[in-house]
Amino acid sequence: MSSTVHPVDEVLPLPRLATLGIQHVLVMYAGAIAVPLIVGRALNLEPHDVAFLISADLFCCGIVTLIQSFGVTQWFGIKMPVMMGVTFAAVGPMVAMAGANPGADGARLIFGSIIGAGVIGIFLAPLVGKMLRFFPPVVTGTIILVIGVTLMRVGIQWVFGVPVGLTAPKLVSPEHAEWLKTVQSFTTGANPAIPPIPAGLQLAPSVNNPGYAPLSHIGISVLVLISILLIAKYGRGFVSNIAVLLGIIVGGVATALFGMMHFDNVAKADWFALISPFHFGMPIFDPILIATMVLVMIVSLIESTGMFLALSDLVERKITPQSLSAGLRTDGLGTVIGGIFNTFPYTSFSQNVGLVGVTGVKSRFVCVAAGVILIIFGLIPKMSALVESLPTFVLGGAGLVMFGMVAATGIRILSNVDFKHKRNNLFVVAVSLGMGMIPLIAPSYMMWLPHAIHPLIESGILLATMSSIVLNAFFNGTVIDEAELREAAMTAEAH
Repeated sequence: MSSTVHPVDEVLPLPRLATLGIQHVLVMYAGAIAVPLIVGRALNLEPHDVAFLISADLFCCGIVTLIQSFGVTQWFGIKMPVMMGVTFAAVGPMVAMAGANPGADGARLIFGSIIGAGVIGIFLAPLVGKMLRFFPPVVTGTIILVIGVTLMRVGIQWVFGVPVGLTAPKLVSPEHAEWLKTVQSFTTGANPAIPPIPAGLQLAPSVNNPGYAPLSHIGISVLVLISILLIAKYGRGFVSNIAVLLGIIVGGVATALFGMMHFDNVAKADWFALISPFHFGMPIFDPILIATMVLVMIVSLIESTGMFLALSDLVERKITPQSLSAGLRTDGLGTVIGGIFNTFPYTSFSQNVGLVGVTGVKSRFVCVAAGVILIIFGLIPKMSALVESLPTFVLGGAGLVMFGMVAATGIRILSNVDFKHKRNNLFVVAVSLGMGMIPLIAPSYMMWLPHAIHPLIESGILLATMSSIVLNAFFNGTVIDEAELREAAMTAEAH
């Protein structure tokens, strides 16, 4: 290899490319499969459809990673070692959409909002530099903290059960249900002494549900959590970096040994299948939902900007305004691709930026190889069916770590914020964190507000975003230092 070739453009021997590419895939794999599992189950989709979402996500992760690392024309791709994955910032709004519109129609609404936001994101990319001043670390740190805290609810529910349905803490007493049925039979006659039962009358759940938080489920979740912590402490290098994935594998093996995991859907799944666009039907484009996802897109673009600046320092290649715009356009293009192929908004994965620092390998072709591997994984339905077959309580212990690390990353970014000389920053964080908790603590708070604005205000992440931007502008103005943004991104390796 000629000494004139920059390390970023160096093409390594194929065996080394494959090995390093698999490393990158394993580091981001747990995060990549988490979002389709969350959204698919929030939509109440059938297991084979959730498995399809996982396949589609891995496939699109690979496609968008190829575009970003290899580059496609001068308009798309930053041409640096970047791995692309689903942004957790979009999970809150998507789960809210899924809760209001379960099933295939909800999926079509979600994918319509993603496509619309991605198209807008492509055109916003060159303007991001002008928006940076609204997103200093006090704002981005607060947003990421709220994202993590919001997602931790999902991890906790994976351990114990969701508050409604088969895993609700309380069930209706069979005796009470039988009594009501008997009374109802009397009211069908012509007995005027018994008034008819009011429409919509329901019995209150009052009996403890054995399906909620059984000790066996908690035990497996604790096993996964302890495994992750032990691997993180005693593992070295790459092994430590994939602690979450290894912990999930330990939990899956234990669950299978105890007969708590079933492989029927894995046996039925094909070995190879193409990812079909618009699997759930043509997307539905709702202006309010698109506007909601555009806000998420802006936050994602700001995060990516900081990540690219940090990566440029790491690989010693200066980013030009043109290359930055090309990288950010790829976030938008990747999001459009995601919506078309039944998956989600994409952004750069910072844990893989950290892996570049750990390995010292700066070649972007390592991520190109990783992209090819992800595409192959996405075309093997049996792999996705195996992931889908993991019981949620196996993922619970890992979810506490993954989502807690997102929150901890927000705290790390905020640790570099000047609270001593700029005490009003405390108000920015305090009020915005409280705003972010409203939908979590009081999900019905919007019942008297216009239904048209519900998608905008039922996500704590969006409330915290808008609050922190406005309060920061009010207290601090709108000036940001590029070095400050870069430092915040370097702090965010776990996000």
